[in-house]
Amino acid sequence: MSGPLFTRVLIANRGEIAVRVARTCRALGIETVVPYEERDASGLHRQRADRSVEVGSYLDADALIAAAHEQGCDAVHPGYGFLSENAGFARAVTEAGLTFIGPPPEAMEVMGDKVRARAAMEAAGVPVVPGVTAADPEALASAAVDVGFPLLVKASAGGGGKGMVVVETADELPDAARRASSEALAAFGDGTVYAERLIRRPRHVEVQVFADEVGPISLGERECSIQRRHQKLIEETPSPAVNPELRARFEKAALDAAAAVDYRGAGTVEFLLGEDGELFFLEMNTRLQVEHPVTELVTGLDLVDLQLRVAAGQRIPDELRSPEPRGHAIEARICAEEPALGHLPQAGPLALLRWPEGPGVRVDAGVREGGEASAHYDPMLAKIIAYGSDRDEARRRLAAALRDTVTLGVATNVEHLADVLEHPAFAAGDTTVDFLPEHLPAWPLPQDVPEVVAAASVLPMTSAATTGGSRSGPAIADPWDTVDGFRLGGGS
Repeated sequence: MSGPLFTRVLIANRGEIAVRVARTCRALGIETVVPYEERDASGLHRQRADRSVEVGSYLDADALIAAAHEQGCDAVHPGYGFLSENAGFARAVTEAGLTFIGPPPEAMEVMGDKVRARAAMEAAGVPVVPGVTAADPEALASAAVDVGFPLLVKASAGGGGKGMVVVETADELPDAARRASSEALAAFGDGTVYAERLIRRPRHVEVQVFADEVGPISLGERECSIQRRHQKLIEETPSPAVNPELRARFEKAALDAAAAVDYRGAGTVEFLLGEDGELFFLEMNTRLQVEHPVTELVTGLDLVDLQLRVAAGQRIPDELRSPEPRGHAIEARICAEEPALGHLPQAGPLALLRWPEGPGVRVDAGVREGGEASAHYDPMLAKIIAYGSDRDEARRRLAAALRDTVTLGVATNVEHLADVLEHPAFAAGDTTVDFLPEHLPAWPLPQDVPEVVAAASVLPMTSAATTGGSRSGPAIADPWDTVDGFRLGGGS
């Protein structure tokens, strides 16, 4: 791939992904500009970019576009989270004479609405979970009975488990539909819900696609079944459950999905894989995924580089259209959270950070020692990824890397992730979305830490908004039930 790229790119994001994009841009000789909020002025992304500019909010599209113009940028990379899947932002960027390093807004609009996405996928012959949509909760409750039970009532907009209710019997359906609609309206401003058959003990498998003017290609599948509250924790490629015949089915469905919306750039088509080998379309994330490093390690490709080149109008070379993945890669998301307290996000200073090193180990970090885990942003601090010649080598390398990681000053999930990787069920490839409740239903508080101290550690997460207007209120709202600009696993 050759030809002019960009001179200066605004990375409309923060943290790990902004650092990641800046790294590739620097290697290509492209200057970078990052925005920052006042409360995020010490963020690592400011140090790794060539320039930075203060904005009132990472969600202020007008301010971001104005900053791009003021700094002489010719393109905008949205990263993931915040406005990365906002079709209005993508359209505004292009209307401002800038290049949006992402898919067309029309594709984002279709895939961002689960009801429209289901209809588009059915028309394209992509398998979807049997389900039904209706204009209001009452009509949905009436129509969904014919789908069969158990059911999953879901919000059409948004994701991350918000507006999602499991229904076991017909008697539960009316109330569940109303509750899901109410949650969806509060979270996303859209109360539209739909119902689909609940697939028991599925695996969550996704396919990385890339598309240029010639059409989409597949870069293989990833399994993302290890989750808490529908949020991904560990991802790997290839999936231990996918054989060549099943891989061909996944890739055909993913390519059909991308072609159906005239996709461009990087995207991920997500599926549920049933115990009987049936696969069903779940959603399409119209952006680069958090877990993209595992695909990079097995293909040898830089997906941000590829994003930039496709956005600049270059074609994907023929030799890259059928890559031959080699080996195995597994990623763990390091989050400031306390697994023993329901994975409650934590906030506080990062007094000491020691990231692992060694053969086949990669660390993508968004924080530095002396910084902080902020209550204002997503709790993910870094990603640790390990590559091996096979799955067991990658698994053992990643577990050892996690054991070598040192984080002091705020609770993290590092030890919990290591326990998952070393569990016999994970080693055997028995990785469904029910892995944690089935195999690690409870996780002990750190030794020698009194429960009162552990309880006090969540207090920084308390705010006027979460305690009904008073910091002295006794109740602490669950941060996973709030809505911000970032969701770890999309709708998964």
